[in-house]
Amino acid sequence: MSSAHSKSESVNQALDALDRGAEPERPVLRDAVRALLAELSRRAPGRSVEVRIPPFGAIQCVAGPRHTRGTPPNVVETDPTTFLLLAAGRLSWADAAHDGRLRASGIRTDLSEFLPLTE
Repeated sequence: MSSAHSKSESVNQALDALDRGAEPERPVLRDAVRALLAELSRRAPGRSVEVRIPPFGAIQCVAGPRHTRGTPPNVVETDPTTFLLLAAGRLSWADAAHDGRLRASGIRTDLSEFLPLTE
């Protein structure tokens, strides 16, 4: 797994590709997503919200009641590019949710207070 450091090379490479209007290479995007998920886990420790970025990773984060069986009550799911844009502060949580690029169910799923992750 990539380093949790938010300024990791993979994050920079993925953002550079997006800036050029290109799709980041799959291994670069994978490593960027994993690094940013690790950073989110560090900033929002806990196990009350499951964050899913298929196909590259999923974590549990945010303090609160822990969920251990079945489908968690608090789930956030989005695609890798949207997650990268959210984590970099290039897309707001509200805009992503409004546009349907982000699916969040449960009372603890607004992660906007932890974003951006690349500061």
